[in-house]
Amino acid sequence: MSDPITILGIETSCDDTAAAVLRDAGQGPEILSNRVAGQAELHAAFGGVVPEIAARAHAERVDLVIEAALEEAGVQLSGIDAIAVTAGPGLIGGVLAGVMAAKAIGFAAAKPVIAVNHLAGHALTPRLTDGLAYPYLVLLVSGGHCQFLRVDGPDSFTRLGGTIDDAPGEAFDKAARLLGLPQPGGPSVERAARNGDPTRFDLPRPLVDRPGLDLSFSGLKTAILRARDGLVTAQGGLREADVADLSASFQQAVADVLTEKSRRALAGQTGLSGFAVAGGVAANNQLRSGLQSVAEEAGVPFVAPPLALCTDNGAMIAYAGLELHRLGRRDGPAFPARPRWPLDAAAVPILGSGKKGAKA
Repeated sequence: MSDPITILGIETSCDDTAAAVLRDAGQGPEILSNRVAGQAELHAAFGGVVPEIAARAHAERVDLVIEAALEEAGVQLSGIDAIAVTAGPGLIGGVLAGVMAAKAIGFAAAKPVIAVNHLAGHALTPRLTDGLAYPYLVLLVSGGHCQFLRVDGPDSFTRLGGTIDDAPGEAFDKAARLLGLPQPGGPSVERAARNGDPTRFDLPRPLVDRPGLDLSFSGLKTAILRARDGLVTAQGGLREADVADLSASFQQAVADVLTEKSRRALAGQTGLSGFAVAGGVAANNQLRSGLQSVAEEAGVPFVAPPLALCTDNGAMIAYAGLELHRLGRRDGPAFPARPRWPLDAAAVPILGSGKKGAKA
């Protein structure tokens, strides 16, 4: 039996300040603590995350959240074997807050620090929760990202396709703003859709009529805008039933696109141990149901992590750090915070590239 490994994970890539302690004593990973300080109340008045506000909140809270995670786990820094921290991609101010905290703690406690790709944290979550063996296919679907990835190892990812514009979470947020629903948009649209008719509005299913696994969601936002404006013009405003029906129709369109593309992705792969969904939008129950049906059709197990581990959290970063630690990865004090960091560096960028590197 291998010696127990205890990892402190730190996540500050967007608007959740998170820290967790994870231990593996040879019988599978155990989450000893998983603390998250959200910022929804700070950004509510702006209709979305304000990077400067998020960065300041991370800087103010990250030490407190780390301290709370250690206390809940009953572990002191001397009992930590390594510190894993999100080093990108994300809002650079927030990423910097976490990276600098990890480096400072690592230096003071003489502990190694491991730079983790935020997307890898999501993509490896099915191994943390269900022990899914390599290789597997994962649909990583969140507020800022949407990709089909074949996962062959903790640092081996092949992107099969992804969004060429908006991510689904971003599209949900925009749809919510258009319909006067609160942020974050995903949960708000899902709640409104429960009482809605998903067939009332004939919204587009972008790129479903084209081959390949790339996706597009910006057209759905435009379609919701036009449908809303048409109702406002015709009847002088939106009724509660209109909001519910628009929400249901939008959610159905997103689910239809993702399930059809997932069906194609699975048909093009062999030797998979399973199909998983990860990321914040993976919390959507209609999407989970559709993806589970697709996996059953393909004859492979389907894994959807618990809702608390779909959104950003420190446990997924700690687990990714654990796997990298086992490979001997240690990052020196000079590693950068990165606003962009594609998981598959060999893939052609699908969202363009600039001075800071490929977006995805």
